[in-house]
Amino acid sequence: MSRKVLIIGACGQIGTELTKQLRSKYGVSNVIASDIRKMDNEVVNDGIFEVVNALDYNQIEHLIEKYQVDDVYLMAALLSATAEKNPAFAWDLNMNSLFHVLNLAKAKKFKRLFWPSSIAVFGPSTPKDNTPQYTIMEPSTVYGISKQSGERWCEYYHKLYQVDVRSVRYPGLISYTSPPGGGTTDYAVEIFHEALANKSYECFLKADTALPMMYMSDAIRATIRIMEAEPEAIKIRSSYNLAAVSFTPEEISESLTKHIPEFEISYKPDFRQAIADSWPASIDDTHARNDWGWKHEYDLEQITQAMFDGLRA
Repeated sequence: MSRKVLIIGACGQIGTELTKQLRSKYGVSNVIASDIRKMDNEVVNDGIFEVVNALDYNQIEHLIEKYQVDDVYLMAALLSATAEKNPAFAWDLNMNSLFHVLNLAKAKKFKRLFWPSSIAVFGPSTPKDNTPQYTIMEPSTVYGISKQSGERWCEYYHKLYQVDVRSVRYPGLISYTSPPGGGTTDYAVEIFHEALANKSYECFLKADTALPMMYMSDAIRATIRIMEAEPEAIKIRSSYNLAAVSFTPEEISESLTKHIPEFEISYKPDFRQAIADSWPASIDDTHARNDWGWKHEYDLEQITQAMFDGLRA
């Protein structure tokens, strides 16, 4: 099965690995990576790459027409902690980039759209444990507000214009292949880098802050799986809950010390603690598992091993 794919925001934390997997699956010539600037990395050097501004409708339309694109993955966004520092720009980027691709899909310029949501759509009033698919959503961050609004627009465009849009609510994502992108869950990536470099880490969250997490390989599999599912299998057009494991900084520290016994962690919570406190501790993703066969592979011990193996290599 070959598809022409455009990835917008291909040099980001998720986009980097998504680009690699899609090139492997569909062929290098069928995957067009794009981002706001050209970097010296494998996304740029190992295949087709175009500079594109996610806020420029005409640039996106030009690429879709130039390469006769079937699927668009809109991965460009300002993440939670970074967005809080520049709310106006975060809203502009996160919302208007989505409107551009929704309107291009409405105009039948391409077939399928993937747009990522996040556990940030939930808020302090949401049930924290085993958070259900349908529940109270009162996000308290600009990132969460933009993602919740985006979910409603995705569902709206599907119902009114039959846009084939697909989405998952990513939990915190852990990967060794690219640096953290400014998210509240990024401590779970930073901690591995610091453990190897300094055998210590000062965490910006409290020791007992439980958050839903996922190894990047699982997230990429879920992303591609939902895009390859038959349209009738996708029963939720806002965004699906997606889950793998939940753990605290204390628990990941214990997992780390099995590999580096002298590792020590300290705690100095900052503004990101309030963001984390507003998010779920665990997620119920029964709908994704039942509708399109989602199943995670990595638990905490496997994530720890994979992170150390990857960073050491």
